[in-house]
Amino acid sequence: MPDILLFSYGTLRQPEVQRTVFGRELDGRSDAIAGYRLGTVTITDPAVIATSGSAIHPVLLPATGESGVPGTVFTVTAADLDAADFYEVADYTRVLLPLRSGAPAWVYVLAAEAPAGVDHAG
Repeated sequence: MPDILLFSYGTLRQPEVQRTVFGRELDGRSDAIAGYRLGTVTITDPAVIATSGSAIHPVLLPATGESGVPGTVFTVTAADLDAADFYEVADYTRVLLPLRSGAPAWVYVLAAEAPAGVDHAG
């Protein structure tokens, strides 16, 4: 079975969030995603705010001419993806996109701006 990659540019990179969501800290490596810029979304879910420590979370928005958004790519299990889906609120959707390294990874983007023609979770 091929590796499942999850790219994070936000709160899933925080060790305390990883311990809460996955039950452990994840090992990752730096990568980036092109064609996007960072925006913000206001989270209203009290559990997510308590876990992350903030109601303001970063979110990927499509952009042209952007040099890319840096982040961390983690190798995860299918159960980890389910846990991440549970943590991420409805403002986000998980899509499979190529990273700058060329590896395909699951990435959370703004649900309202999700790209057409790519694999979506669920």
